[in-house]
Amino acid sequence: MASENNQSEKRASRSLLISLAVVVMVVLAVAVAGFLFMNKPDDFIEGQAEGTTVRISGKLPGRIVEFYVQEGDSVHAGDTLVCIHSAVVEAQLTQAEAMQDVARAQNRKVDAGTRKQIIQSAYDIWQQAKTAVDITQKTYNRMERLYGEGVMSEQKRDEAKAAYDAAVAGAAAAESQYRLAVAGAQKEDKESTAAMVSAAHGGVEQVQAVLDDAYLTAPFDGTIDQIYPEVGELVAMGAPIMNLLRTDKRWITFNVREELLNDLVMGKKINVMVPALGMKDIEVEIYFIRDMGSYATWRSTKATGEWDSRTFQIKARPTKKVDGLRPGMSIIYKP
Repeated sequence: MASENNQSEKRASRSLLISLAVVVMVVLAVAVAGFLFMNKPDDFIEGQAEGTTVRISGKLPGRIVEFYVQEGDSVHAGDTLVCIHSAVVEAQLTQAEAMQDVARAQNRKVDAGTRKQIIQSAYDIWQQAKTAVDITQKTYNRMERLYGEGVMSEQKRDEAKAAYDAAVAGAAAAESQYRLAVAGAQKEDKESTAAMVSAAHGGVEQVQAVLDDAYLTAPFDGTIDQIYPEVGELVAMGAPIMNLLRTDKRWITFNVREELLNDLVMGKKINVMVPALGMKDIEVEIYFIRDMGSYATWRSTKATGEWDSRTFQIKARPTKKVDGLRPGMSIIYKP
């Protein structure tokens, strides 16, 4: 009875060993088959699409009155985007225009010359002086003749001569005053007032140039990407109001190890995939290659015993327009 039990245990042990051996062989066969038939995954480089974004800002500090667009709106070059109001700058414009009017009035006054009444008065004084010259000359001639006849003393003759000389000098001075009144302002005065007019006009144009930014317009066709302030908020000079994404400027960018640059040269056309567009293949042309610096390396010399492999940034433009391509979309490139 004991002999039969021992033989039964030996048969069970032999069956278990055989089963284990079969399982091990099957596992090994599957592993070998998987190793032999397993496909190595393809290497790929992931990048993203980019676009030109411009910040819309102006020279006018003021309060946002109204937005004429919303985020996501498509606009064309010249479309009005926002209205900004500044009472302070408008007051400065009124002041500058008033100063310009004053300068113009002063310039007109100088150009008009001396008043007619003043010219006439100077002319009358000159004529009176000429009459006095005639009278004193006759008196002097008479005194000179009487002095020659011995009737008049030398002192009287000298007094007559002095009166005549004084009349001549007075007539000359009166004539000079008349000529000056007729000529009007000096050349320097006219140039000075003209310069004042130009300076005042420049002040008006300066303030007006600032006020021109009360209505900001789109510099090119694009899409409103982001708006920063709200209606009623104050904005400073040069503060960004919104971002405008240009519709006709798209490119892709990705980073590669330097050992891959042999196949990525300037002007080369490559194909990339856009997952967001249903894995659509697009053709792009490389136009920019730049070293990203020593901080961007893929392998360290101390860690592997090899040279450092630097990272380069690649930029490429689509050779044709790609509908639906937006900045931020992933780009897949298979070397």
